[in-house]
Amino acid sequence: MSETDSLERWLQRFLEHLRHERRLSPRTCEHYQRDIQRLLAWCREQGVAQWRLLSQPQVRGYIANRHRKGISGKSLQRELSSMRALYRYLLREGEADNNPAQGVRAPKVQRRLPVTLDADQLGQLLDVDADGPLAARDLAMMELFYSSGLSLSELISINIQDFDPRDAELEVTGKGDKTRRVPIGRKAMQALEHWLRMRPELAASDEPALFVSQRGQRIHPRSVQQRLKQWALRQGAGRNLHPHLLRHSFASHILESSGNLRAVQELLGHADISTTQIYTHLDFQHLASVYDAAHPRAKKKKQD
Repeated sequence: MSETDSLERWLQRFLEHLRHERRLSPRTCEHYQRDIQRLLAWCREQGVAQWRLLSQPQVRGYIANRHRKGISGKSLQRELSSMRALYRYLLREGEADNNPAQGVRAPKVQRRLPVTLDADQLGQLLDVDADGPLAARDLAMMELFYSSGLSLSELISINIQDFDPRDAELEVTGKGDKTRRVPIGRKAMQALEHWLRMRPELAASDEPALFVSQRGQRIHPRSVQQRLKQWALRQGAGRNLHPHLLRHSFASHILESSGNLRAVQELLGHADISTTQIYTHLDFQHLASVYDAAHPRAKKKKQD
């Protein structure tokens, strides 16, 4: 087997490791594959025939080249993360002597604050007359997004057995197949119970999914996104509605009321609290706007 084939062979072994040992989702594995395929093509252009021959200066050169092409800092951070994961695997397998991506930094990323809805906007959005099975299902999904801070993939994966109407809690599966229990608010409980009474009109008795499509099968993520957009238009929300907007609103409102960042981290299922800390900036923005409006020496002078 040629040396260039060695690059591809070890990439395929790494992908098998991600699928079967780390049990990552197909979508996540696709991201890893795409990132490493780009690096592999660059290695061949540079005459790097084996993964062990790639040096840290070359990795820096690769990242600089990608940045000059207009690739964002966030994307480059993800590519570096993919490289580090590849080399951790190669080191374990004895196919590399060091991790050349370790210590290489991507350009700084200016974090965009997540958009949220205020309580009045959410009240208007969720004031839905759920008079049919589809409307009942949609209201239950929206209430659950906001009540429990679920991501789209978490909501889609919920099975009937994960929800006990006698217990205002729900077991959800997040990234890396990690499970956690989240509370369900009163309004969400009412919406879920209403949906469960209507669910047999759409779902077969042996269908495990909590939320199903018109065809009675587990609802597709794209369908959820489309239904939320339709409800936003119907309810006059005035903006594009998507699952993460409801999740962001949940996190922001909980933090604003409690000030407990650790609790919000647990509720969202974030592995690293630094991911959750972005909501502290939202909270500070709110406080700053209150200050600007209320403090006598912060108010802008009226124009003559």
